[in-house]
Amino acid sequence: MIVIKTIAPFRVAERGDSCYHIQNMRFDIITIFPKIFDSYFSDSILKRAIKSKKIKIKITNLRDFTPDKHRTVDGKPYGGGAGMVLMAEPLVKAADSLKKSEKNKKTKIAVFSAKGKPFNQKIAYDWAKKYDRIILIAGRYEGIDERVKNILKADEISIGPYVLTDGDVASMVVISAVSRLIPGVIRLESLEEESHWNLLLKKEKRIPEGKGLEYPHYTRPEIIKYKNKKYAVPEVLLSGNHKKIAEWREKYRLRPKS
Repeated sequence: MIVIKTIAPFRVAERGDSCYHIQNMRFDIITIFPKIFDSYFSDSILKRAIKSKKIKIKITNLRDFTPDKHRTVDGKPYGGGAGMVLMAEPLVKAADSLKKSEKNKKTKIAVFSAKGKPFNQKIAYDWAKKYDRIILIAGRYEGIDERVKNILKADEISIGPYVLTDGDVASMVVISAVSRLIPGVIRLESLEEESHWNLLLKKEKRIPEGKGLEYPHYTRPEIIKYKNKKYAVPEVLLSGNHKKIAEWREKYRLRPKS
């Protein structure tokens, strides 16, 4: 018996946003540790998005697709080497089972790897716009059998130039980045804000590679005293001059530090 843990029921919701053709977004995660996601998806913005049915998230236990009584998912790497590798057959069976459940959806499949294509805002934007469903394969140990990517025609994605203990964290990163681009996930209080939202999405997509999405943020108080030194908010941000503020923010937009 195949057991799939469902976090939210699926229902197509109407959307009038001109930037998107999809009705809502479904995320599937294939993992060997299903409970690791419980806390993250049960709080804050993503919890509200699930409750309002803007997104659906389903967690699939890879061990449900193993043929042996020990529910084995990994094996020693051919050619020798340290660690274990997730086997191809259970992963392909799990992905095929998910694909059969809703064949009419435009689906993207991704596996996570340190050698994959860097995940960035443009990819998040494109996925939110082009696909109804994203299947994420969360690796463990030394990685995933390379044939999984080839058989499933999956994108190989990296969330940064470093090695993690698992792909579960990477799955959360992608879902967070894509979900916030789904209209209605971030609350809009007026049509004016919705127009601003659409412009913001387009601006994020056009950010040149190597230039960050964020500028420095400040809030009250205007001056902080720490160890006999004063740290003040830049005067331009207190000026009320929106043009100069916009210029300042563009100038100081933060680039990722190497």
